Amino acid sequence: MITGLDHLVLLARDIGPAIAAYETLLSRKVAWRTAGDGVETAIFTLANMSLEIMAPSGDGPMAARVRARLDAEGEGLASLCFRVSDIDRFQRRLRRLGLKPEDVATSGSTNAIDGASLTWRRTRTAVDATHGVRLFYLEPTAERPLSASADAPIVGLDHFVIATQDAERAAALYGARLGLDMRLDLTQPDWNARLMFFRCGDLIVEIVQRLNETPSNKPDRLWGLSWRVSDIEAVHARLTAAGLDLTAIGAGKRPGTQVFTVKSGTLGVPTLVIQTD
Repeated sequence: MITGLDHLVLLARDIGPAIAAYETLLSRKVAWRTAGDGVETAIFTLANMSLEIMAPSGDGPMAARVRARLDAEGEGLASLCFRVSDIDRFQRRLRRLGLKPEDVATSGSTNAIDGASLTWRRTRTAVDATHGVRLFYLEPTAERPLSASADAPIVGLDHFVIATQDAERAAALYGARLGLDMRLDLTQPDWNARLMFFRCGDLIVEIVQRLNETPSNKPDRLWGLSWRVSDIEAVHARLTAAGLDLTAIGAGKRPGTQVFTVKSGTLGVPTLVIQTD
């Protein structure tokens, strides 16, 4: 079963500026670095998930795929990886549900920062079976090191957003087939949206369908992130001082929350910062 979100992958054209942007946004340092097959990766690990930034840096099949994706869609979120328990059993479930999973494989990584190593077992489902969103599933053997934090850091991820033009299809995938717990299904004409919220560990998968868009079988899109903080005024002041374009702090749509939007410095990812009471 899915126990949480393991990580999200964000594609960038240049690893250096991308790291600098997210060190500023998160007020945290990269905890894991790797390079190979013409790409470089940098991983920030927070309380409840990791963010992996990947950028091409040479030649190789992976570098070619990353560059092709960047040329087609630009920088931004590329895939997500759920954490699971008993990946062999889960892979069999995915196969029974027609999601066409790959065979479970063992992989590993060595951290260029300190030489530490990690291993894990993973699979992935076919993109056409998951309506355009690249989904991976991973069972780790150990935890990644946490990213060191500085002043007014981002604590963790509150929710991530998947945009769809077929809410019923998305509900069937993430709820009935992948087994996430639907907590709310809300249609709000004032927001021009139907919103569905699925619990995933201690964060939320939010599915959004715009009411003014005709339902269709177009691919879903991994769209935006909402970062959790413990002192929203301090985070807002820190990011303002760093020169980022922000909205003012205001009341969130969820009762008891305060939010602001980050409009620059996110590599094209729609980004919200949220504090709950």
